[in-house]
Amino acid sequence: MSIDNPIETSHAGVVKHVLVVSYSQSGQLSRVVERILTPLHADSRIAVHVETLQPKPTFAFPWTLRRFLDAFPESALQIPPALEPLSLSGEEDFDLIILPYQVWFLAPSQPIVAFMRHPLTRRLLAGKPVVTVIACRNMWLMAQEKMKRLIDAAGARLIDNVALTDNAHTLATLITTPLWVLTGNRQVVGCLPPAGVDEHDIQHAIRFGHALREALHEDRERQAAPLLSGLCAVNVNPQLLVSEKAATRSFFIWGKLLHAAGRPGSAQRVPLLAIYSLFLVAMVATVVPLSLALQAVLRPLLVRRLSTLKQSFEQPSGSASDRMSRYD
Repeated sequence: MSIDNPIETSHAGVVKHVLVVSYSQSGQLSRVVERILTPLHADSRIAVHVETLQPKPTFAFPWTLRRFLDAFPESALQIPPALEPLSLSGEEDFDLIILPYQVWFLAPSQPIVAFMRHPLTRRLLAGKPVVTVIACRNMWLMAQEKMKRLIDAAGARLIDNVALTDNAHTLATLITTPLWVLTGNRQVVGCLPPAGVDEHDIQHAIRFGHALREALHEDRERQAAPLLSGLCAVNVNPQLLVSEKAATRSFFIWGKLLHAAGRPGSAQRVPLLAIYSLFLVAMVATVVPLSLALQAVLRPLLVRRLSTLKQSFEQPSGSASDRMSRYD
């Protein structure tokens, strides 16, 4: 993905500058971002600067089991790693900020948290409209709530959110996603669908780029209204919210305990990580299925509540599809 310096490309023909801050461990999120940016890159009046984050130390893909578990405490507690120096000075003036991110342990990934807490970030984002882009398994609601707080802390304003998720059944993804991140192979179990966001959804993410391009030319990013409404940007399953909230609480407690035991990579963490891994497997095998089963039984009594939650968490972009034919 090319990186264009917004200062170097400032000339009479450029009318808008877009900053994209990205980190993709597996490469899936990078492919989504590439599709969204295609119409913007093709427009000579829009200058796009892609800042690819480089954490220190790096997070290899696929994960080793120990490295995966060892990333948990800092992810859950949103303790950021160090970053290689940014190519930005903080003096740049962008019209739109796009923040793609992965979800790690129901929180924004460590590298994007590191950027959001970087000394330059407030100078770059203050007062600016922000579009978040998520590519993950299916649980992202609590991560987005945390990202909202980080955006608020930077003085920016969230105008849109895009969430592309694995369309397979929740119970299937509990098998396929861990195998993918630990082996690098999306199709480990032949009888189950491949892990990750469907290729069709990745390719059709270009509709968001077309809509953003048009909105930038019409100065609509300066307004409060979302730019990606009517494009099926998000589709919330509110039944997962109970599982997410329960897991988030347990992650915070375990994260505190593990972080107190030692620094990332330290031997002091190993016994606790072993215990935590057993707890995590037990929770995934019991809490999520039981929560889904209980909600299925109670669904007739929860229809109105679930509908309200769905509408709330789908803001600001929403799940409506009335403009799909225009941009897809």
